[in-house]
Amino acid sequence: MGRIIAIANQKGGVGKTTTAVNLAAALALAEKKTLLIDIDPQANTTRGLGVGRDQVDAGVYEWLVAGADPEAVVRKTDLPLLSLIPSGRNLVGLEVELVETEGREYVLRKSLQALGRDDQFVILDCPPSLGLLTLNALAAADSVLIPVQCEYLALEGVSEMMGTLERVRQAVNPGLAIEGVLLTMYDDRTNLAHQVAEEVRRVFGDTVFKTVIPRNVRLSEAPSFGQPIMMYDVRSRGSEAYLALAVEVLGNEQAQSVG
Repeated sequence: MGRIIAIANQKGGVGKTTTAVNLAAALALAEKKTLLIDIDPQANTTRGLGVGRDQVDAGVYEWLVAGADPEAVVRKTDLPLLSLIPSGRNLVGLEVELVETEGREYVLRKSLQALGRDDQFVILDCPPSLGLLTLNALAAADSVLIPVQCEYLALEGVSEMMGTLERVRQAVNPGLAIEGVLLTMYDDRTNLAHQVAEEVRRVFGDTVFKTVIPRNVRLSEAPSFGQPIMMYDVRSRGSEAYLALAVEVLGNEQAQSVG
């Protein structure tokens, strides 16, 4: 199993799912075998790759709880090196069912270890809350990528997430690293966006990715067509941004391997 990156933020509407889908697609286009796992019961990542929840007979729930054959839940996508484990209707009840399970924080980690695949990257799309599903993702991940929308109170949201990560390190995953803070929905025509970006960079320094994800109509349209932005409009600003982000993530991996 390769590098496991959780895409997480306790705040909703920050571009988390857009980032999960398009970073995974960009890594696959960079010839890295990538597995995208949708652990959000809303299933937006699943739909973003053209799979409706009513089309999911076996997904994350069946894999983690019901003992489904791992390979039966992995779906191929239109990108040869990108695979998906989808979210389905049953995932809504998973947190309740796991409450009394011994080692409930490590169910995903153990399932990934038993998966037996040779993916170079595993991307986990988390729910916008710190429930048991997100805790499982953070316990299993090597690092976490935090998308933050360029809007008022953005800094507060990142600070809360940083505090959460420190608690997770102490409780379940001492090795959890910060992949980076990603500025999303950036509108360079507004003073607010510039101010938020400057403040986030001032506070979090080199933790913030150089790449900034712009507000982009084509990027917003792509999920309704069930496609990553690179397949929907490869020349769009959104596509260029996520390809650049993938380059940074690959650079992080190389730096860590050297270190």
